[in-house]
This record gives sequence, structure tokens and C-alpha cells, in this order.
Amino acid sequence: MPQISQPVARTGPHIGTDIEKTKMGDFPRQPPSGIKVIIVGCGFAGISAAIECDRKGHSVTLLEKVPNIEEITRFGDIISFDPNGSRAFVRWPGVIEAMERIARQTSWLDLYHWKGKFVTRQSFANEKGWGHRINGHRGELHNIIFQHAKARGIDIRFGQRVTEYFETDDHAGVIVNGQQMFADVVIAAEGVRSRGRKLVLGFDDKPKSSGYAVYRAWFPGDVIAKNPMLKHLVVNGDTHQGWIGPDLHFLASSLKGGKEFNWVFTHVDDGNIEESWQFPGKVEDCLKYVEGWAPMVTEIVKSTPKHGRLIDHKLVFRDPLPTFISPKARICLIGDAAHPFLPTSIQGASQSIEDGVVLAICLEKAGKSNVPLAVRAYEKIRYERVHKAQAMGVKTREKWHKANFDTIWDNPESIHLSREPWLLNFDAEVDAYKRYAEVVADLTGSKAKL
Repeated sequence: MPQISQPVARTGPHIGTDIEKTKMGDFPRQPPSGIKVIIVGCGFAGISAAIECDRKGHSVTLLEKVPNIEEITRFGDIISFDPNGSRAFVRWPGVIEAMERIARQTSWLDLYHWKGKFVTRQSFANEKGWGHRINGHRGELHNIIFQHAKARGIDIRFGQRVTEYFETDDHAGVIVNGQQMFADVVIAAEGVRSRGRKLVLGFDDKPKSSGYAVYRAWFPGDVIAKNPMLKHLVVNGDTHQGWIGPDLHFLASSLKGGKEFNWVFTHVDDGNIEESWQFPGKVEDCLKYVEGWAPMVTEIVKSTPKHGRLIDHKLVFRDPLPTFISPKARICLIGDAAHPFLPTSIQGASQSIEDGVVLAICLEKAGKSNVPLAVRAYEKIRYERVHKAQAMGVKTREKWHKANFDTIWDNPESIHLSREPWLLNFDAEVDAYKRYAEVVADLTGSKAKL
């Protein structure tokens, strides 16, 4: 990595009870860059980009339409960060330690035939050298990151509804709650329905159905512990297992020593994509999809308590975008706004983290006078990698949903998840510093020292 300027410190409070025994103290960050950044959306992509921009010395305002953080963190189910995504958390004091305490403590996945016969165990133990695998409750993990961002003193504003994006040669901005706000660059991190997409693309593209939807449930593990057929899934600590069948896969796991339990399965989408993309699910509807499946699968679904969080989540599809950036390169898309991932990729969250890491570095290296160049460099660095990663989701889904067990019994490892070093054993920060000068030279046609 090239030499960077010595960071200065800014004092912040302890992150709070969510990161016990972790003294936040002084936060290393680069000297002020003078670059003003507006980020729209306080999901994983937006809040992580805010932290990374703050680390690199940029002035950040994060806008979120919901009235408070509880609207984001109180719900959710399982979310995964692979080693490439979790590298950022290691650089945020106290965060990775807090995440590890609530994450699933397994290094394997047991896979079964949909009728119940055990097929294979896939071990992830050899990936420990690549970094941390974090699998945990979406809301709890998000809250850890939020508490870190708040402790850093980042300007996070709730109840801020952005209705329009705009840009000139000299600045970018948004209209929020009827008022204009200006910055050097605006980052759209609102997800698949981001209003920023219209300015970037030049038209309002509507989401398409991927052909699939996902049922997700999360509830206390004691419900499973009381069931003689299922109690082995929680009484001996955390577990992780999946059943593979015709055009459907069912995954279940326990966390926090078996105190909490979740399950999820992907099914053919029978609804209309123009309707709500997420709504409460019903156990009786779930059972129709897994009729005739292994008794354990149907028993898990039946055990879902009425007060448990069960949702039916439509998997929205977008064609790969021709660009992530606006015509004047003052506005850019990150996370799902730029590249929605299928859950079977296990990379959507990690790639959104990488986006923020790379963008913050490009702004640092380019400086306030070259913000559009920084935004263009961000896209150049990210574009090929993120689309290659997107393809992994389709590859895994097809491997499982069209599994031919006549051949799988002879080669059980053929249904293992693809875990490729180019994707997982990767540090977006190191890579961005390494490639920035070459990328900018390519963009400008200049070999000048940068």
C-alpha cells in the first residue's frame, strides 16, 4: 500500500453496552479533506460508507427517512458477512469483537436431501486465515455499526425524506423535506428503489421479479428445545444445516448457544412484483411449499410461534447497470442501489461494505478539486468485481435448485457452496490504494504521477 498521511485523532465516547469492555477512546482518521459528502440511506451500505468517509477525513451527513434507528434494527433475520466484507469491521475499533459475541459460532454447513438423508458437511475452517465470517441477526449487527458511527460523531439525521437528486459541475445535492442540501458528492444508498437511480440512468427503471421469493423466520430457541424431534438443533450450541430439493432450498441455524433460531427458504414467486415486496408470512402457506419434505423441515416450520418474525420477501431483480455514476460524476450508487444480490451469493452485504471503502479512498486520493475523477475511479475499480460476484448467486441457486442426486451421491461435494479466494481472500482497502493511480491514469490518459 502506498504511504498515506499520518491520521489525526478525534475523541468519542464509549460505544455503549452493545460493545462491552471496549473503550472507543480516540478514533484514527485522516486530516480533514474539505470534501462534503451527503449519504442517503442508513442501511449497511450507507452507514458503512459514512464510517469509511469519516476515517478518510471527509465531512459526512447521513440522511435516513425513518424516524429513528429502532425502525431499522428492531426487525430482521440472518445476514452474512464474508471475510472480504468483515475486514472493514476489524478497522473500526471494537466492532468486530462485538459482532463475534452475537454471531453464529459454526464453521460448517450440513446438507441433506430434501427427503431427509444426510449428504455432506462443508467445512469453512480453512477460511479462518482469510478473515472473520460473521453470521448474525441483521438488526443487532446493524446496531453495533450504528453505535460505532454515533460514537465517532458522524452527523446522522432521521426523518429525512429525500425526494430529488441534482448536480452541477461544481456540486451535488438533494431535496430533503422540501429543502435543498448541497455537498461535493452525494452517495445514494437507499436500496433497489433508490431515487438516485433515475438521475444516474436517465430513466426510472422498475424492478423485475427474479422469479423467486424467500420466507424468513426468527424466534427463541427454546421453542425448538422443547420439541423432541428438533432439540438437537439447539441444545448443544449453534448449528447450521440445509435441505436441497426441486427448485427450493431450506436453511436453518441456531445462534447464541442455541438461544435463538432462524430458518429461511427460497421458493418460486407466485405474486405480483408491483405489489409490496415484503409482507408478513403465514405458516400454513409455508407448509404448502415443503409438503412431502423431510419431517424435520415441516416440523421446523410448524414450530414457528405466532409471535415470531415471519416474512415473505420478494427477490427483486435488476439487469446489470451500465453505470453506477451520474453524468457529471457527482452522484454515485452503492450497495443494492447499484447491484442487488441474490441471497445465494452470500455477498450482497459484503460488497456494499467494499463499495464504501473504495469510494472513501478514491475521494481521499483525488482531493476536493477532483471529486468527479474520484467517483469515476470508484466505478472503474468496483464494476468488474461486483458483477462477477453477482453471478455467484445465480450459480449457487442453479446448483441447488436443479440438483441431480443421481450424480450427487457419487460426488457429494458438488453441492458445496463455491468459496473462491479471489472473492473472499480480498482486502478492498489495500486493493484500492494499490490500483488507484493506474486506474486514474487509464481514465485520464495521463501517466503523470498521482
